Amino acid sequence: MARSTLRPVVKLTSTAGTGVTYVTRKNRLNDPDRLVLRKYDPIAGEHVLFREAR
Repeated sequence: MARSTLRPVVKLTSTAGTGVTYVTRKNRLNDPDRLVLRKYDPIAGEHVLFREAR
């Protein structure tokens, strides 16, 4: 079964500049803008903002 284009895979990159990334899926109807989530950065040792990279 093919994946839907409604929920694309996006890469979240740390704003702390450590180069850490997370990979997740998002719903384009609910979040048409770039996704921003607060997640744990193991290199920085704290929770920081991760922004969607295109």
